[in-house]
Amino acid sequence: MPTKTPSKFDTINKKLRLKSYFSEPGFILYKADCISILKNKALHGSINMVFADPPYNLSNNGISVHAGKRVSVNKGDWDKSAGVEEDFNFHKQWIGLCKDVLTPAGTIWISGTYHSIYACGFSLQLHKFHLLNDICWYKPNAAPNISARYFAASHETLLWARRSKKVPHYFDYDLMKHGDWADDRLKNPGKQMRSVWAINTPKTEEKKFGKHPTQKPLNLLKRIILASTQEGDIVLDPFTGSSTTGLATYEYNRNFIGIDKEEDFLELSIKRFNEQRRKGRNTIKKKMKGKQTSIN
Repeated sequence: MPTKTPSKFDTINKKLRLKSYFSEPGFILYKADCISILKNKALHGSINMVFADPPYNLSNNGISVHAGKRVSVNKGDWDKSAGVEEDFNFHKQWIGLCKDVLTPAGTIWISGTYHSIYACGFSLQLHKFHLLNDICWYKPNAAPNISARYFAASHETLLWARRSKKVPHYFDYDLMKHGDWADDRLKNPGKQMRSVWAINTPKTEEKKFGKHPTQKPLNLLKRIILASTQEGDIVLDPFTGSSTTGLATYEYNRNFIGIDKEEDFLELSIKRFNEQRRKGRNTIKKKMKGKQTSIN
């Protein structure tokens, strides 16, 4: 019986020589500080795309609203600010290490609010990434502002950049233009996808096993994965949280490496992954001329 040739994904994880927290074919989680893993030479030049949702450093004892009730904005020690300079140095460090792990044609997505996204954007420029887009993710169902002292925050910013200006990146333009993006009220069928996306916050069923405090909706990550990766690619999330990135990656036949320091979040990731695995993986049906692409 012929021996199966190890995939690039399997080879990389073997070379890392690290004990995984959870591992299944095409999906692996590490309990660690992302800095220590990103420094590992085995990862260098191997990742097709990074999606990062780093700490926003918002845990300052403030108050917000959830389900009509006042709630604390404190998310945990991992979200507390160490001061402007230290916060910026952290962003500069992990973003620089992400550049090392990306392939020459690799890209990075970073999500954030005004508390963190400008530091991340400046860090990208310092590391000479080539910025491709800033996406405004508009949340039609965002929570109201209860202080009545400033505008209600109803969007986050996503930065998309490629490792090198000289090497072309992957972008599925046709799928973004012709796909059935019914979840987005701003997307006109058959028209170019623009840089303002109207996508609701996570659905109730996405929180059935618990909720990460900065959890992203699955529809948002599906769009990002389908836009900027191909089947078989390797996607890394250095702040995986509840692993929405991993679910979208796995669903569409890509490979996923997720890293987080918090065991509770990794356990939540595993529960969500096991449910996704039971549902199975999807195949994108490329559009026929004059017809929309079906996105399952």
